[in-house]
Amino acid sequence: MSRIGKMPVPLPKGVTVQVEPGRIAVSGPKGKLERSLPDRIAVEQVDDTLVCTRSSDGRLDRSLHGLTRALVANMVTGVTEGFTKQLILHGVGYRATAEGRRLNLLLGFSHPVDVAVPEGLEVTAQAEGGNVHRLTIQGIDKELVGQFAADLRKLRPVEPYNAKGFRYSTEVVRRKAGKAAVGGGGPGR
Repeated sequence: MSRIGKMPVPLPKGVTVQVEPGRIAVSGPKGKLERSLPDRIAVEQVDDTLVCTRSSDGRLDRSLHGLTRALVANMVTGVTEGFTKQLILHGVGYRATAEGRRLNLLLGFSHPVDVAVPEGLEVTAQAEGGNVHRLTIQGIDKELVGQFAADLRKLRPVEPYNAKGFRYSTEVVRRKAGKAAVGGGGPGR
């Protein structure tokens, strides 16, 4: 039995769930999320919990059991608390400003980069002094929040020599030493 899959998902007050064959809809104080479910996994509401059960002990069913339970738990957490990712942009001349549904970035390219913020996400950008800007991405869909943060990070990943670029707020950058200064001689002398 899957250790994660067999755990029930508690439903906080104010969360309503509609379970149909192959589909689940969860609504709460922050919004509503819908998702299709694998046919091999059944989700049932028992009192104030959701229970996931699988049809057999086959390898695919076992792998989908824990996945489905985790996805449903993330939906419940999203509509009650929401999810947040923070990115830090560090570098001389690098800037980030949020204007409505657009994010304007200066990342050291010859042109500014404009990024559209997907529906369901809220992005705020603030300067922290010096050459550091903090971007906060908030939303109810964990996948959407994480994917948008990864797409932004991909525009200018942090580099190990000067630590310039986007990094997650919890990420630790291992710095590399630059070229060592060579003494006067060199090879052949």
